[in-house]
Amino acid sequence: MKRAARRPSRAKVAPARAAQQGRTSPDAAIDITPLPDAIGYMLRRAHLVVVKNFMTVCDELNIRPGQYGILTVIENNPGLKQIDVSLALGIKRTNMVALIDILEKRALVRRVVVRADRRSYALHLTPKGKAFMSKLRARSAQHEEEVSAALGENGRAQLLSLLRRLLERLPPIVSDDEI
Repeated sequence: MKRAARRPSRAKVAPARAAQQGRTSPDAAIDITPLPDAIGYMLRRAHLVVVKNFMTVCDELNIRPGQYGILTVIENNPGLKQIDVSLALGIKRTNMVALIDILEKRALVRRVVVRADRRSYALHLTPKGKAFMSKLRARSAQHEEEVSAALGENGRAQLLSLLRRLLERLPPIVSDDEI
C-alpha cells in the first residue's frame, strides 16, 4: 500500500519575533516537520496551552498547577508526610521543599514535625488554606470545563483514557532523580 506524500507543516512566526531572528519577512513560515506528528512534542505543546489556561483562570488567586496539586493532595490526605506528597505527584524532593515554603509563607499550609521521625514533616492545610481551596476548586472546575469544551463532547474521556494507558504501559519513574 502506497502512502500519500506528506505536506510539510508550517508555523507562522510573529512579526517581532521574526525580526529578532533576523528573518526578512514576518509572514515567512518555518518548517517544523516532523514535530506535529511526534507524540512527545504535541504533548508538550498541549501541556503548555493547558497550563496557560489554568494560569489565566486562576490568575487572581496567584496559584500554579503544581501548587494546586499539592494543596489538593494535602486537603484529601491531611497529615501526609512531605516526601509522600512529593512521590505521589512526581515532584523532586528539592523542588517540593521550595513549593511548600511558598505555600507556608502564604499561610495556606503548615508543617508539623512527625513524632516518630523528627526529620519528616506532616502537612496540613491552615484555616486560610481550607477557605482558599473552596475558591480554587471553583476555578479549577472552570478551567476543566474550558479544556473539555475545546476537546469536544467525547474528547476529554478519550484523552484521559489514552494518557492513563501511556502511564500504565510505559516504564514508570522509579525515583525523584528521574523527574
